[in-house]
Amino acid sequence: MALLGGDKKTMSSASTDASWHKKRALRYILDAWEEGLQDGLESDAIANAALFAALADLVSSYGEDAVSKMTDELSNRIDRGEFTLNRTLQ
Repeated sequence: MALLGGDKKTMSSASTDASWHKKRALRYILDAWEEGLQDGLESDAIANAALFAALADLVSSYGEDAVSKMTDELSNRIDRGEFTLNRTLQ
């Protein structure tokens, strides 16, 4: 990885750049999601299609074993509320 051994400024800049790209990518997904809803698709159908597309792309990039290991942790992350949008903390 190019960042290994880099200075803090370079690593910080790369982190900011990655964050920007992730936010922009999410905006594209959310816009497409909204367009699907406006066209009459049900939210759960869009969600399932999005999950399929994401997992298929990850498998294509990293292989089945790596994606399987990554998804093993998803239930714990869901239980911790990482994907809950309007969560009330008590």
